[in-house]
Amino acid sequence: MNPQRTLATTGRILTQIRHDPRTIVLLLIVPSLLVGLVAWIFSDTPVFDVIGPAILALFPFIVMFLVTSITTLRERRTGTLERLLSMPLGKGDLILGYTLAFGLLAIAQSAVAVGFAVWVCGLEIAGSIWLLLAVAVADAILGTTLGLLASAFANTEFQVVQFMPLLVFPQILLGGIFLPREQLPDVLRDISDWLPLSHAINALQAVAADSEDAAYIGGELLIILAWIVGAVVLGSITLRRRTP
Repeated sequence: MNPQRTLATTGRILTQIRHDPRTIVLLLIVPSLLVGLVAWIFSDTPVFDVIGPAILALFPFIVMFLVTSITTLRERRTGTLERLLSMPLGKGDLILGYTLAFGLLAIAQSAVAVGFAVWVCGLEIAGSIWLLLAVAVADAILGTTLGLLASAFANTEFQVVQFMPLLVFPQILLGGIFLPREQLPDVLRDISDWLPLSHAINALQAVAADSEDAAYIGGELLIILAWIVGAVVLGSITLRRRTP
């Protein structure tokens, strides 16, 4: 991989998105609006303080997965990817460039979502808000890299959506949002231990409650990072030049 080519890809993607207001709104505003909707629903109860950290993991993860996977697939379907890879640009440069571009967007998205949840919706955070932001960013980047991986196997935008029941919905159901993971049946709890979103939710909840030490949260972040790196590597290997 070449750093200059990777950064050139990053710049190209950011320039494209800058000229697409709908994508910018979807990335930066929609997750916060959904968080606000949940806070509004439970405005007269303490429920939002309980599920708020998990919600901060959920919506950015889903949005980044969808936007990244569809954007990458569209470049392959239109022949842009084939033209780029005919030049001195490796698959690793392309995937890493996409990861960096959407990673920067994930930072902005997470900052908006965390700030909105804490200062507008009143989510109570006992731990460090900066640590909460760091975990939220890692979670959004996780959604980005899994979206890149899904796009490598899909031929149409509809097939990308079909990957959600496989890659996203099980993580939502087993991540501890609806029921604490400790109360899941043993088999399902063991499965949830291998799902990255579970660890993102664990880390966000631990920061919000200030109930775990930094070593625990750091361990959860390392697991998320391992999934991010694995998705980038596998996405680079499986990426096709064009859709048949």
